[in-house]
Amino acid sequence: MPILSVRDLRVEIPTPGGIVHAVDGVSFDLHAGRSLGLVGESGCGKSMTLRAIPGLLPHPGRIAGGTVEFAGTDLTATSEAGLRKLRGSGIAMIFQEPMTALNPVMRVGDQIAEGPRLHLGRSKAEAKERALDLMGEVGIADRARRFRAFPHELSGGMRQRVMIAIALSSEPRVILCDEPTTALDVTIQDQILKLLRRLSQSHGTSIVFVTHDLAVVAQTCEDVAVMYAGQIVESGPVRDIFREPRHPYTLALLRSVPDVERVRHDLSSIPGRPPELSALPVGCRFAPRCTLARDDCLEGDVALVTDLVGRAVACLHADECAADARRDPAVVA
Repeated sequence: MPILSVRDLRVEIPTPGGIVHAVDGVSFDLHAGRSLGLVGESGCGKSMTLRAIPGLLPHPGRIAGGTVEFAGTDLTATSEAGLRKLRGSGIAMIFQEPMTALNPVMRVGDQIAEGPRLHLGRSKAEAKERALDLMGEVGIADRARRFRAFPHELSGGMRQRVMIAIALSSEPRVILCDEPTTALDVTIQDQILKLLRRLSQSHGTSIVFVTHDLAVVAQTCEDVAVMYAGQIVESGPVRDIFREPRHPYTLALLRSVPDVERVRHDLSSIPGRPPELSALPVGCRFAPRCTLARDDCLEGDVALVTDLVGRAVACLHADECAADARRDPAVVA
């Protein structure tokens, strides 16, 4: 059974211009000890999906439908008090920018120790010892000195390591990562990704990783779900989807990744722009930008269909897309 099961999740944001359908019918499963990457262009609904899981949607966003089951409990029907108890102990979150997520007037060691005291019932001394252990585990040197540091006294990479230590401090079963390496340079980003991967394997923690970077998904995750205009259009094991994408949007994303080993005159790009989420088109939402679009793509909603091996795709011409991918040297092998 999956540790986290999202079914037909819908998130709406009321605006003066109408209702924005930020997440529209998203479904996926996350199994124990596995990592799932949510990928797609900016504004496709990745972060809103992630924040809806523990009930952290920004105002005035709201869950308009669907269920989010964690260990058999529907979080959409759980009280705010119940969600507060769950956050940290069952589900933890790592945000994109630690300077806005960390308390600027609280020493980082105390912020790490807070979780074990509140959720695990540890004494102050025990919580401090656990915080120091976690600081070492996430690669923070000179732990005793940095335990007493404030967030502004640490580098961006160290602050992100503190965020990871906080996420791990209450021994959660699921960690939600909202583009935690976007603001870091590539060297620190690589270290953080390897750290998350190692900690997931050693602790058996499940991870949902939101990113727009396919290379991050390839390095960090076993499974991937590709989002477009508030919906998942393709999902399955990373190796299978990167080797043979069956949705034209996934194929277009892979073609747009620069490859230093192949000489190209021009970088590939996706023409056009995503639809407005307050005025969604009929039919396949990617059709106006798709080279495989036919009249049948515009006639009604295209369902996400799962095959016998667990791959899912929402495309009427998936076989044709897969054939194109097999002929394209730009697709990751």
